[in-house]
Amino acid sequence: MKLTLPNQLTLFRIILTPVFYFVIIQPDTSFKLAAAVLFLVASITDWYDGYFARRFNLTSRWGQFMDPLADKLLVSTALIVFAQLDYIFWWMVIVVVLRDVLITGLRIFALYIGKPIITSSFAKWKTFLQMGFIFALLIYMNIPGLPEIHLQQVSNVWLLWTTLAFSLVVLFTAISGIYYLIMNFAHVSELTRRIIKKMNTKGKQ
Repeated sequence: MKLTLPNQLTLFRIILTPVFYFVIIQPDTSFKLAAAVLFLVASITDWYDGYFARRFNLTSRWGQFMDPLADKLLVSTALIVFAQLDYIFWWMVIVVVLRDVLITGLRIFALYIGKPIITSSFAKWKTFLQMGFIFALLIYMNIPGLPEIHLQQVSNVWLLWTTLAFSLVVLFTAISGIYYLIMNFAHVSELTRRIIKKMNTKGKQ
């Protein structure tokens, strides 16, 4: 791996993720603003690493894999925190995380066989919507006097803007995962074939 500027930005985003988690879980409300700033900075690096990679022809297989993985780590961390804080449903977060684990596993296999998967514009929009929702919720958390949005503190959670917005994000995330599987059906078929072959081999031993 060459430590080019895009790769440096990707690594920086990965490093910011645990820092963001540590800051946002602090009970002092003043940390919520710092968490919003950290997430905004991390999100900006996502745009700039792609821009510099294309602008100066600094794309690499490592960057093609790690850039979306860094996004998934950041987004998953934020969503897990929101579920811990009772802002969104755990099952919705699990859908998003499982989708990302599945696609990441497929990406690893694609690199293993020498046929890497390129991030589609569909997936980029998925990441944009996820980050947009997260940042909107972070901003909401920093404005005093707004209506209560903790799930256990309201009578009808489906009237909350957070529940409605995140439901759409989850739906789009699931659709993008299905799209990936369809567009990379050859990879899925090959991976399935190898898994079945390995299981049969172990069964005969």
